[in-house]
Amino acid sequence: MFHLGIDLGTSGVKVVLIDGDQAIVDQATAPLRVSRPHPLWSEQDPDNWQRAADAAMAELKSRRGRELSGVGGIGLSGQMHGATLLDSEDRPLRPAILWNDGRSGAECAELERREPRSRAITGNLAMPGFTAPKLLWVARNEPDIFARTAKVLLPKDYLRLRMTGRHASDLSDSAGTLWLDVGARRWSDAMLAATGLKLSAMPELFEGSDPTGTLLPEVARTWGVPETAVVAGGAGDNAAGAVGVGVIQPGSAFLSLGTSGVLFAANDGFHPNPEQAVHAFCHCLPATWHQMSVMLSAASCLSWARAATGAESEAALLAEAEAADRDVGRLLFLPYLSGERTPHNDPSATGVFFGITHETSRADLTRAVLEGVAFACADGLDALIQAGTSVDRLSVIGGGARSPFWGRILAAALDRPLLYHKGGDLGPAFGAARLGRLAATGEDPAALCHAPPVDFTIDPDPALVDRYAGRMAEFRDLYRALKPRFAAAI
Repeated sequence: MFHLGIDLGTSGVKVVLIDGDQAIVDQATAPLRVSRPHPLWSEQDPDNWQRAADAAMAELKSRRGRELSGVGGIGLSGQMHGATLLDSEDRPLRPAILWNDGRSGAECAELERREPRSRAITGNLAMPGFTAPKLLWVARNEPDIFARTAKVLLPKDYLRLRMTGRHASDLSDSAGTLWLDVGARRWSDAMLAATGLKLSAMPELFEGSDPTGTLLPEVARTWGVPETAVVAGGAGDNAAGAVGVGVIQPGSAFLSLGTSGVLFAANDGFHPNPEQAVHAFCHCLPATWHQMSVMLSAASCLSWARAATGAESEAALLAEAEAADRDVGRLLFLPYLSGERTPHNDPSATGVFFGITHETSRADLTRAVLEGVAFACADGLDALIQAGTSVDRLSVIGGGARSPFWGRILAAALDRPLLYHKGGDLGPAFGAARLGRLAATGEDPAALCHAPPVDFTIDPDPALVDRYAGRMAEFRDLYRALKPRFAAAI
């Protein structure tokens, strides 16, 4: 039997097909674009998610029609926090407001004013990226749309609705809304009331490995998948990535280098520390939780640098920087292209190059980008450690996982060994496929969700660790010096 994982990311929808031995049979991707009509805004048309999923599945079907006809389980993962507002007929009322949208800073303070127990209930600091403040913004600025809102779904759950006809979500993704009582693993009436919503606006909750329904006949026909294929609760992208790389036991952790950068640590209980802007969420498996530090721009910084410098590709930029053979870059780069979460919770922060001269080359700019992302990851690791989490080593997943050169920089900045697994660049889609199998078979997650084989390990270079320590202090000083200017520029 085969199983399918569908990951609705920010830049595209990826589908992965695995066989009974958990080997990757094939994969396909369809791109998505982000709309930024105003400063701090980040939006997507929800119906483009379905179109992208259909396009990716059509590509997969063209090569793997026979295997798709044997799919037993489908798992979903997706970008977290997005607000998809639907009317009583399940039609989107406006573009979805995404996780990296920073418009609702004032509403965060308002939400915590309305419900002073917010941090205790949700385990998290109210941040503009979360879903609940977005709804307060809509209520204030688009009251007609708010009044017509019958359901609010997260991005992958809107795709599920189009696939199955059901309003459902999993606990890991729902924990990022600020409407969930994370410790109790249920919707919070108090947090919903603080946002002016009723429980009826929320989807039904499931564990990520639970079945939530089967495919609608027309979707099954279009995709070439049996109508009996079970659709799992699924997970937010990072929790799905954790399942894919085997980070389900306390003490295990990974670094994800996708559009955003995430340090994810599995926990045996609910351990919030919102003051450090650390996220404490439900994991996607029963009776498990996790902590995360999140930086809003990671591998996307390298994509931006490619476009800004006219480079042929990200790979070409990396090769150019590596060929320059400098252990420490000449520049500092603040990677806050979409503001920042951990540890700053600063939606007004922007990207900065510091130290440019006539001698600065494209390789210097690239090296600075790689180091700036690494230093921001180190800030996130420090926040996790201050929250009581012990991290001895890190698995690496996501698109940025493909670069050993960047890995050397990251290992030194984090002062931790980095483990690169076979198939690690598949990230959440592979974990989603595992969740689809669990929903179809009822297997023990601990027996199925083991870490894939390690392809190679990068240990921190002690000399580079020492040199980066000084550069990181300068990196942090630069942010502190510019923070008042960021706020004044909005």
